[in-house]
Amino acid sequence: MKLASQKDFFSGLMFTIVGIAFAVGATNFTVGSAARMGPGYFPLLLGIVLSILGVAITLQSFKSKAEDGDPIGRFAWRPLGYIIGANVAFGVLLVGVPALGIPAFGMFVAIYALVIISGYARQGSSLKESLVLGTILALGSYFAFVYSLNLQFPVWPAFLSA
Repeated sequence: MKLASQKDFFSGLMFTIVGIAFAVGATNFTVGSAARMGPGYFPLLLGIVLSILGVAITLQSFKSKAEDGDPIGRFAWRPLGYIIGANVAFGVLLVGVPALGIPAFGMFVAIYALVIISGYARQGSSLKESLVLGTILALGSYFAFVYSLNLQFPVWPAFLSA
């Protein structure tokens, strides 16, 4: 059997491994039954479905019609670094790090930082579009989480709301 699509093969393999890890990890919790679900029920089912999907994608990679074998390109370090950095910045800015003397900057500042930093993962991103997207996400998050669901977490920087 000849591998026809490297991308499909490795993505299917990744889905299978992650699915098996979820399913095995779910067995550490009470699974329960469909009528009385425990905390491990959903992760177990998710792991099983993800594994089945991964096996299907892996098998499909052997009969793909890609002409050049659909090779995997270079590893994209720039987007990976910016996306991980944006998520770390979001967490730090949302609640702060008291051990390092960083105060909580709140949801609005954290969302703007997340959007602006992650925008640099794409070549040719503009600050203007990041600010527009940040505004939409900040207002949408406020209305969804704070106003509608009444979740209690800092919205504004700690030094402004104290």
